[in-house]
Amino acid sequence: MTISLVKGQKVDLTKGNAGLSKITVGLGWDPIEKKGFFGTKKVDVDCDASALLLDENGKLRDKHLVCFYNLKSLDGSVVHSGDNLTGEGDGDDEQISVDLARVPAHVHKVLFVVNIYDAVNRKQDFGMISSAYIRVLNQASNQELIRFNLTDNYAGKTALIVGEIYRHSGEWKFNAIGEGSFAAHVDLLAREYQ
Repeated sequence: MTISLVKGQKVDLTKGNAGLSKITVGLGWDPIEKKGFFGTKKVDVDCDASALLLDENGKLRDKHLVCFYNLKSLDGSVVHSGDNLTGEGDGDDEQISVDLARVPAHVHKVLFVVNIYDAVNRKQDFGMISSAYIRVLNQASNQELIRFNLTDNYAGKTALIVGEIYRHSGEWKFNAIGEGSFAAHVDLLAREYQ
């Protein structure tokens, strides 16, 4: 049974799901349609999902960024599915797999973010995106455990800090963040955590 979250809500991930060790974090979005002289057309927006592996101080260590150009963490515990350039179609646009048992002990949080690629040059922001969400699935059963629909107005924002999984008393929890930010590239957002 899926738990639907609201912004700021935290929920146990592993405590109520005995044996849960591998999860898939799915991120999805749709470009809005713009009305023009010749009818409606979808805006061509390239969103990129990424994961930042943070230590107990909320800091990103070297090579702990998993994104479209670095598809796997050094230890292999976090793996990106690859870049989706359009957001077209149903379901998740990008997925990030996390093997909770293999996440190194010094990693306290895995933060999930989405950036618009080349947002400044393309004059794009998250006001051009609709139906954005993050969800967590049990890889073994493909069962959706958690869903957080991002419903705020993110116009003018070029990055979204969507959610995080984090360690708490030997278990993993999920936090629905849903904050907009200004970062034209994931590297710029990552610098805020160094």
